[in-house]
Amino acid sequence: MMREAEALLQRAGAMGSIGRYQLEAALQSAHVYRCRTGHANWAEVVQLYDALYQLSGSPVVAINRALAIAECHGAQAGLRAMPEIERDARLAEYQPYWAARAELLARVGSHQEAHRAYEIAIGLERDPAVRTFLQRRLACLPAAVPNTADARLGPSA
Repeated sequence: MMREAEALLQRAGAMGSIGRYQLEAALQSAHVYRCRTGHANWAEVVQLYDALYQLSGSPVVAINRALAIAECHGAQAGLRAMPEIERDARLAEYQPYWAARAELLARVGSHQEAHRAYEIAIGLERDPAVRTFLQRRLACLPAAVPNTADARLGPSA
């Protein structure tokens, strides 16, 4: 089945016109290749996400692109590439955005911000298995240190 999918992808690529579905198929193929061979092909994955983002402008593609950039160039680079809520309000209610952001923040040591992002992701998630996964990721973070402004306000804040 994988060989058939690869052959179809090759045939589609030879047509000279690359579209969204070909790029999505190529991304899936790249992920499968990495899993099967253990060869880190993140640079190629970033290039495919770049092309797909140019076609779609999708914030979901932008999030996946940022995660691929993080694998290629580090979590800080991934955070810089992460789309911002101010530019697309739909992200405020999109659980994968918050989960991805939390993961990258945790990787760079911004544990308080990661804690907040995980809490938002957990609050937005309806699937119990995914909620449990996110809760476990949150539990792995060092305990959140209260914001100094909050600490000055005292317990009634």
